[in-house]
Amino acid sequence: MELHVKVLAVLYIVYGAFGLVMAVLMLLAFGGVTGLVGLAAVNEPEALLAVPVIGALGTLIVGFMLLMSVPRILAGFGLLGHRPWARILALVLSALGLVHIPFGTV
Repeated sequence: MELHVKVLAVLYIVYGAFGLVMAVLMLLAFGGVTGLVGLAAVNEPEALLAVPVIGALGTLIVGFMLLMSVPRILAGFGLLGHRPWARILALVLSALGLVHIPFGTV
């Protein structure tokens, strides 16, 4: 049982770290697209309307990714330390992760 908890903890840490990396990449991607659209707004003023929309959408997506990744890392470190709250957090995160097919169902 001890080995299973350690493996689960490491998987949570890796999955959370992967989510953080992807959130940073999405932040850079949305920032780049927003900058490009802002540059295009010089020639086409209608493009200026898209800048806040793209920025808000990017903020929501990155915020959601961070909201899901940081608790995974915390649960992983909590499971490594055999904290009682970590099992409850891991169960909740596992239930929420079921929608992320195929990795969330593993």
